[in-house]
Amino acid sequence: MSDPAASTGSSGAPRHHKPKPFAPIDFEPFAGGADPARVSEAAHLAAQALVRRGRDSDDPKVTKRLVKLADEQGLDAIAEMWAESPARSLPGALWRLYALRAATMQNSERISVYFKAGRDTAQVSHVVAGAAEPPGADEMKQMADAILSGAFDGDFDVALERSAAFCRVVALGQATIADSAEHANEGHASKLTRSSHQLVKTAEDLEHAANAWRLGELD
Repeated sequence: MSDPAASTGSSGAPRHHKPKPFAPIDFEPFAGGADPARVSEAAHLAAQALVRRGRDSDDPKVTKRLVKLADEQGLDAIAEMWAESPARSLPGALWRLYALRAATMQNSERISVYFKAGRDTAQVSHVVAGAAEPPGADEMKQMADAILSGAFDGDFDVALERSAAFCRVVALGQATIADSAEHANEGHASKLTRSSHQLVKTAEDLEHAANAWRLGELD
């Protein structure tokens, strides 16, 4: 995959640009995502090749490179390939795994606040997600890496279910914080509520994808 951040200057020498910053306040910019009808054949082929590459290799360095693909190529490159794929498809599921990891890495402190606020109520999802205790910023990053790693060196459906559980805990935390902030900051509370609803939809899509994978129907 070529680096979309590289271009050529007038002298002919390559000129590199940093990928466009990706620092959402929370999951709202991408959680759930769009679900357009048209699916690119290239997106499916790329997703299949990526998963096959990871699952056919016993080299942890390969898994690490795949996990850090968005870090190296820029999340925009991943989005260009997969963000418009249906949520309940292999490329759509992979996009959500990468996007959720990116948001967690760049907003780990805030995500940890949401996670802590939701974990006691969503106890089953908390256990499935597998966060270390106490679930601080570093633990959120470690969990995000572990979930995406599992897509390549573990059971793909389990990785999807862990990501879905993570979404549910964070969504409940956002809803809880929104309720407590509703009177003090109605705008912020409304934004958190919208994001919470989108994350629940993302969780449902990931759970559906996990079941489809087990049935051999996720493509």
